[in-house]
Parts: sequence; structure tokens; C-alpha cells
Amino acid sequence: MLHATLQQLRLFAAVARNGSFTRAAEEVHLTQPAVSIQVKRLEERVGLALFEHVGRALHLTVAGQEVYAACRDVLGRLDDLETALGDLQTGIAGPLKVTVISSGKYFLPHLLGTFVRRHPKVEPKLEITNRAKLLARLEANEDDLYIMGRVPEGLQVEEHPFLENVVVAVARPDHPLAKERSIPLARFVAEPYVGRERGSGTRKAVETVLAEHGLSVEPYIELDSAEAIKHGVMGGLGVAALSLHALRLELAAGELAILDVEAFPLRRQWYAVHRKGKRLSRAAQTFLDYLQNEGEAEVAHLLAEAPVKVA
Repeated sequence: MLHATLQQLRLFAAVARNGSFTRAAEEVHLTQPAVSIQVKRLEERVGLALFEHVGRALHLTVAGQEVYAACRDVLGRLDDLETALGDLQTGIAGPLKVTVISSGKYFLPHLLGTFVRRHPKVEPKLEITNRAKLLARLEANEDDLYIMGRVPEGLQVEEHPFLENVVVAVARPDHPLAKERSIPLARFVAEPYVGRERGSGTRKAVETVLAEHGLSVEPYIELDSAEAIKHGVMGGLGVAALSLHALRLELAAGELAILDVEAFPLRRQWYAVHRKGKRLSRAAQTFLDYLQNEGEAEVAHLLAEAPVKVA
């Protein structure tokens, strides 16, 4: 291992993280044979196989797991060094890598854009993905900050709440419930319910409040994004619960209506998260400060167009 190159470690880590030589090659912008050759040379230096195929899936061997853990330590330390040196040279500049859960796409690009206009030397990279992929990136410490509505358990992280996440019950404006007031929770869940996939933070929040009232709901249909759910509700598939941040345009256009349902709205938090002990670059720390100090007010401007008040 002492003679392994940094390139071999980086390519091996990319394959381990992606579980695929092809996806790793796409990530690092090399051909698959080039990646395979470097990983093979690393295996020759180690003297043990680092990967094995089980069926069609690629898995780390026991030796591969040990090497991957060491790679993450080594590459993480080098990233910290690069960050520290870059801060000394450039101030608030350089890369800023942020991954956000898909339902955060309705406000985070706006916040990031405002921040970059203030600090034009910052080079933003924004990844919008589902919770499972975000958690995989967080575990691998691939980015500076992760934006999510539910902090993961089992990982040593630091979380920074910066924005209230209001979840409301919605339906088409011509739905019978749209004209009712003080709708019992049991009446709401008796309707065909359009829900998020398992693992979603919004789904977990709804299931928690229902359980507190001795209720549960089995979605009539499950969809994997707030955008898909909005279109499902507008198409007449049923009712749903969605973050108010995702509804700005539809509420302003009168395409969706907020229902007056018992126990709603649900009030949660958006968090900026990073691995515990991670050294944030000056750009990342400044962006985190901006989120905590100004994020709420900035997002309020986005919601100002929606003709609705939430109690």
C-alpha cells in the first residue's frame, strides 16, 4: 500500500462508492478499461482481491472494506489540506459542493444563487437527489453540506437548522374537501392518498402524526418526488401532504388548494448537515452562516406570491 498511487486510491474509492466500474468511470471522466487497470494494479500491490461479483452485483471483499476505509481517511485528509491551503490563498472562493434532498430543489438553488452573486469567486456544485443517495454521499463525505428535512441516525454528523419546513394537506380546488373546514384527520386519510416512497422525510412526518392519533394510511399510489405528487393530485388521483415550499407556483395559479385538516400544518425543520469533525472551507462555512442568518427571510420572498396564509 505504501507504493500505491493517489490516482489508484481515488479510482478504487470511486468504484467502491458507486458499486460499478462503469459508473465510476463516468464520475471521474475516464474510460472503464483505464479504471479497471488502475484498480487491478492496486490489487496486485495489496496482494488480495478487493472486489467480488455476487450474481451481477459488485461487492467489496473483507480486504476491500479495509482498503476503502483507509482510502476515505487518506483522501479526506488531503481534501482538508487542500481546503486549508485554498482558504489561505483565496478567501471566500473555490469549490462549494452541496447535495440537497429532492424536495429542497424549490428553494435551495435560489439561496445558492443569491450567495454566489455575493461571492462570485465561489464555484458551486449542486446535486439534487433522493434520500438514499444523499445518505450514501454523506457517509462517504463527498460534499461540503447536505440539505435535508430529517437528520439521519447512525451517522456522526453535525446538524444546523436554518429554515422552517411547513407541510400542508392539499387537493384539487374542486375536491369536496376543499370547501370544508376543520376536517377530521380520519376523514382526510379516508380519501385516496398520494404519498411519497418509503424513506421520505415527509412520509415519515405524516406517519408520525397519524400514529399519534391512532391512524395510519396506505397510499393509493406512491410517487418518488414532490413534483410527481403535485401532478398526481392535480390530475385527480387524490389528496396529499407536501412541503409548502414546493407549492408556490401551483397555489398562485389556483391549481392546488390547501385543506383545513386537523393536526395540519406539520411544522418541521430544514437542516444543513455535515460529517462530525469535518473542516469546512471558508466558502462552505460562509454559506452555512448565510443559510442560518438569512435563509428564512430569503425563502419568505419566494412564498410571497402564493395567496395563502398558514396558521
